[in-house]
Amino acid sequence: MSWSERQRAMLREMGIPAFWPVPPDAPVEDTPVVVSAHEQAPAVRPAMLVEHAPVLARPPDAPPTAAAPSARPARPQAKPPVSIAAAASAGLEAVLRERPEGIDQMDWATLRQTVAGCTACGLCEGRQQTVFGVGHEQATVMIIGEAPGEQEDRQGEPFVGRAGQLLDRMLSPIRLTRAEAEGTSQVFIANVLKCRPPGNRNPLPAEVAQCEPYLMRQIALVQPRVIIAMGRFAAQSLLKTGEPIGRLRGRLHEVQGTPVVVTYHPAYLLRNPVDKGLVWDDLCRVRELLDAAAGLSCRSPAPHRSK
Repeated sequence: MSWSERQRAMLREMGIPAFWPVPPDAPVEDTPVVVSAHEQAPAVRPAMLVEHAPVLARPPDAPPTAAAPSARPARPQAKPPVSIAAAASAGLEAVLRERPEGIDQMDWATLRQTVAGCTACGLCEGRQQTVFGVGHEQATVMIIGEAPGEQEDRQGEPFVGRAGQLLDRMLSPIRLTRAEAEGTSQVFIANVLKCRPPGNRNPLPAEVAQCEPYLMRQIALVQPRVIIAMGRFAAQSLLKTGEPIGRLRGRLHEVQGTPVVVTYHPAYLLRNPVDKGLVWDDLCRVRELLDAAAGLSCRSPAPHRSK
């Protein structure tokens, strides 16, 4: 077996002698030589190989040596992704404290002041301010949302930002508004929670339970003719059910003797505009309930679609 001149020069540069004797009349070869496993190489001092030689690839036909590393274990299968909200709420325990007494007897001023100073759960520790609610205190329609987000926590008002702008456009075709108006037109808006959960995580059941008497008192004070529950948590908390919102909407519910219409939250519609048609049906149901005595329907003034 012989080495090409280029191979011998490379070995010299690496400080490694040729493994096979080179006959004086051997031709110079440009292609690498593959050594059979049955051929034996002359003995080479181990010290030279350890000090100077890099680890060389074993010829394809050579049997594995005892020093060969074991096969790498298979990589474990990746776990399915978990939603941020579910991950944030997993394993958490609500921090609960004593809740103020007599909430069911409070007037508007006392209730507002009590909510502003509430420390009944741990959410009070991270809030900027409470989000009590806004609107006409004798509104015929009360809208109940889920929990304050970052902008609501900053401004102290529910449904602000893009979701609030969309809500305004949703209410206008059924002759309702958030602006100053008579109680038959202006709505009252409140949330299930009055404080923002950290990182907008899902509310914990115990946190919802601590805040519930405030919402129930607001409903009792407003005495609306129709309640609109917007979003999954609002609907499930208000109706004491675990049913998904897709099954809750399209049916008429009742809380404290008041009809409840369930629909999607405006923030959801910003991500899923294809469901706006379903919300339009729900809002028409609200208008029909309000106008039942007059026999009117909101389906005639449907939103105009430009061609």
